[in-house]
Amino acid sequence: MPKLFHVDKAAAGHRLDQFLVAQLAEVSRARVQELIAQEKVSVEGAPAKASRKLRAGEKVEITGEAVRPPLKAVAEDIPLDVVFEDKYLAVINKPAGMMVHAGAAKADAVSNRGTLVNALLHRFGKLSQGGGHALRPGIVHRLDKETSGLIIVAKDDVTHRKLQEQFASRHVKKKYIALVHGWPKLAHATIDRPIARDQNRRIRMTTRTRAGRAAVSHYKVLRRIDSPFGQLALVEVKIDTGRTHQVRVHMASLAHPVAGDALYGAPAKLKSGKQGALSLGRNFLHAAELEFTHPSTGRTMHFRAPLPPELRDFLRRLGETELPDGI
Repeated sequence: MPKLFHVDKAAAGHRLDQFLVAQLAEVSRARVQELIAQEKVSVEGAPAKASRKLRAGEKVEITGEAVRPPLKAVAEDIPLDVVFEDKYLAVINKPAGMMVHAGAAKADAVSNRGTLVNALLHRFGKLSQGGGHALRPGIVHRLDKETSGLIIVAKDDVTHRKLQEQFASRHVKKKYIALVHGWPKLAHATIDRPIARDQNRRIRMTTRTRAGRAAVSHYKVLRRIDSPFGQLALVEVKIDTGRTHQVRVHMASLAHPVAGDALYGAPAKLKSGKQGALSLGRNFLHAAELEFTHPSTGRTMHFRAPLPPELRDFLRRLGETELPDGI
């Protein structure tokens, strides 16, 4: 669908590609450059180069979608931790380090390997196409690459649609366990801050905007840890919405970034004068519990995944030998 933008005085002198990246918060820079290269963007009615400097008062129009060669996920024999499975859906305990699916902008022979989708195709053969993209069959929601834990997969389109409706209506309950830097002042609180893509660093999200999408998280401190490597807190976070990086960006907005999450301000290594340095190699964020209504049977489905060994070991190295119940 065509989109029309008017260049104001503040944007005068900016390159065309930079202008569009700022205007299209949910579109990547690579995607914008594809549109321009395929002459799907015009300035004052004529195709223009990405480097064209804009003038105040000019009209910039996106006239169509960039055409891409068809890309499909491929089946790979990768081990999966299947928590539940029936003919309609499956619940998987995803390890950290595994992408859920390849990104369309990077889906070449190398990046389109080792994903959860590839493993699912090998295990189940057929998945839903409700996601509308050949690279992510069966995927109803996502987890970040370095986040472990529970994820639902749909095997048919009807199940996919009904699960999407549950997510949209906030019926699905999701609980994460995270280790964050510092001690939150409140033992429990709600974070109600919209989230949008950071215009300065496109790989990040931010709460410092009025144009973001509604995002609500509820955290509870499970344990305050006074370790040789500094003060940290083990927290439980329940989310009402499912925005990109939601737990990570919400906790960072309180100055309590998730341990291991250098993108949002956590140090790459924890340092101690006596015990040297301690590193994790992933984010300390785990999707521990998931509850939803089965789209076919109407039953309430509740699943729990304990912390993976590397996170338990990290806590032990911090001096935490006994963990709270249920994790």
